[in-house]
Amino acid sequence: MRIDHLFIRTRAGAPEGELLRSLGLSEGSGNRHPGQGTENRRFFFNDAFLELLWIADDDEVRNAQTSPTLLAERLADGGPACPFGVCFRPSGDDSGAPFPCWDYAPSYLPPGMRIGIGADVPASEPMWFFLPKGVAPSAYAEARRQPLDHAAGVKTITSVTLTLPSPARSASARAAGAGTQLTLREGDAYLMEIHFDHGAQGQTRDCRPTLPLILHY
Repeated sequence: MRIDHLFIRTRAGAPEGELLRSLGLSEGSGNRHPGQGTENRRFFFNDAFLELLWIADDDEVRNAQTSPTLLAERLADGGPACPFGVCFRPSGDDSGAPFPCWDYAPSYLPPGMRIGIGADVPASEPMWFFLPKGVAPSAYAEARRQPLDHAAGVKTITSVTLTLPSPARSASARAAGAGTQLTLREGDAYLMEIHFDHGAQGQTRDCRPTLPLILHY
């Protein structure tokens, strides 16, 4: 499997996105998730995208369908839960998730489409999920095309490192860190590091304290 997209918790409206724009990242379209109670801003790259995600409707994010995702806890402003999510997609012919999942079918998805949500994952870990029919942004159909050219010169997410304050022991975490572009570490605070193009430019941009994010390219 490969990383399809990543999310980071933000404040309402994701004003943090302006920092990413100032660093030379081109912003794509955002969207709202009716029935789930969340909204986003998104930045697309050849193989994956970064989503800045926030709660847009408190009732929807806590309804019976959405509450098992723990999005209410993960996206609570200033809350103690892990502020990250990692979505994977198949890397070959096998469309099944390599970790135990439960099917999630929010109303904003096309009929028949499901998201596999990692089962028995505590809020201290990232939200692990799987899109059986996910594709790279560079392969999107014309109607879904997003800007992939960035002034910063970045093209492809080649690896991601997540630092977590406590060990990630779920079956989903073990699968996520086995043979993918993802590395899990323990440290003092939650931190996401995105590595582009194998660090070809030798540049690093630290987005803290605005976002728990470091960009290497």
